[in-house]
Amino acid sequence: MIMDALQRARNSEVKQSETWKRHIIRQLRHRNRTQTSVFQDIIESYHSLLEKSKQRAFITKGILGSGSRPSSVPSSEDSLTSLKTTTGELAYQVVELQQRLQMKDVTLDEQHTKAREASIHKELQMAASKNVNINEESGNVSPSEPSSPKSETAETVKRSHGALFRSASATSPRIISSIRGLFERKVRGKSVCRSEEDLFIPLGVCLVARVPTKAIYTLDAHELGINAVRFSTSSNLLATGGTDRVIKLWDIEAGTLQNRGTLDGSNEGITSIEFDPTGTRILAASYDKSALFWRLEDSVPKVTLTGHSRKVTAAKFKYSQRQVVTGSADRTVKIWDLQRAACIQTIEVLSFCSDVVCSEYLIISSHYDRKIRFWDSRAATCTQEVPLQGIGTSLDLCPNHRQLLSCSRDDILQLVDLRKSNDRVAFRAEGFKCGSDSTKAIFSPDGSFLAAGSADGAVYIWNVNTGNLEKRLPDMHSAPISAVAWSLSGEYVVSVDKSRRAVLWSDI
Repeated sequence: MIMDALQRARNSEVKQSETWKRHIIRQLRHRNRTQTSVFQDIIESYHSLLEKSKQRAFITKGILGSGSRPSSVPSSEDSLTSLKTTTGELAYQVVELQQRLQMKDVTLDEQHTKAREASIHKELQMAASKNVNINEESGNVSPSEPSSPKSETAETVKRSHGALFRSASATSPRIISSIRGLFERKVRGKSVCRSEEDLFIPLGVCLVARVPTKAIYTLDAHELGINAVRFSTSSNLLATGGTDRVIKLWDIEAGTLQNRGTLDGSNEGITSIEFDPTGTRILAASYDKSALFWRLEDSVPKVTLTGHSRKVTAAKFKYSQRQVVTGSADRTVKIWDLQRAACIQTIEVLSFCSDVVCSEYLIISSHYDRKIRFWDSRAATCTQEVPLQGIGTSLDLCPNHRQLLSCSRDDILQLVDLRKSNDRVAFRAEGFKCGSDSTKAIFSPDGSFLAAGSADGAVYIWNVNTGNLEKRLPDMHSAPISAVAWSLSGEYVVSVDKSRRAVLWSDI
């Protein structure tokens, strides 16, 4: 009897225990379902990111390991081609995402600008009304003497916006029809990259570039040969850099180049020039193994970046504008933090680097060993190589970042589709010869044309869509042309040569 009672008690405890466990399991499953449903999007995004990371690691390993694969593993031409195509598509997707972010930023900027303009307009009305009332009470009807701090602020705002509107109204009507204004957001923080308070710079966007037909102005811009030329985003300011160690600034006024000032500080010749998107700062590379950073209002550099062991051939702003990428003859590409004026990464690029272009994470370099290399700056790894027939002299990205232009010493300009790197188009012309190891070729601001200077002193312009030579501009240079620049408005082209001459071209 006692044994039966104990057995029944144990059975009862087991049943109660199992019931309790089942209850706990049901509660845990219910909590799991509710929490999983809330974070389902995050979980799916994480899984997708994990898959892409694995795919990227496989692609990189396949490309970099192709040269050292054991002989027992057969290599496949089709597999390598597929890997390169996939890599190009992934790079294009990265660029597409960056462009979407930029468009969203632009939309936010436009909304902020509209709200700001409405606020300024209201303040102007209030200030004007208060000023008129004060003047009426004092018997003084002159509106040019503000009598309150608020009216002074209104006048300051009016002057700053008036300068912007005067700049727009001074543009040719034909250009106004093909340009829309964008506003660059101000950068906060106290550093060498800080924009002036309340400064918004209009950026022109060229919809239709005009092919120049004639030279409208020429001058000897430097004491020695000119190596680099670049327009600012406003299209009415030009910078030239020469072997005479200086950068000169030029205002374009009524079809002429008027000297605005000189930027000193380099110990040797300038090799490249880059404006930041606001058009208020300049970055340059130099033969003295450094890159230099100026504000336009300063004649001496704000920052000097030193660390390369040989000449710096290219210096470009990264996507963030607080970082700089430099390429050098010492076979390295370096990434710099402008705020700290310090190198934060060095990439061994295997060969003399003649030029670089970059986005947020992608760096593309051109080399003396006749190759273009694509680098993931996060991992300092080469993801792709594109062969050239001659020494690479320059690179340029199409405005939509879908095509890459290269110039090489075999007298060929090559267009690489970044979505499918195997798709390449070559541009040639009778008489065109690449004059030096640093000759620069560029896109027009709308991406429809290519321009490059030749050793025969002529400027050659090709049509991207047809592949044909669109225009040859001769007889103004007596020395090989080293670089050309096309204004963002699409109205002007400037060419510079090794004998210190600069020529302004237009179709007007």
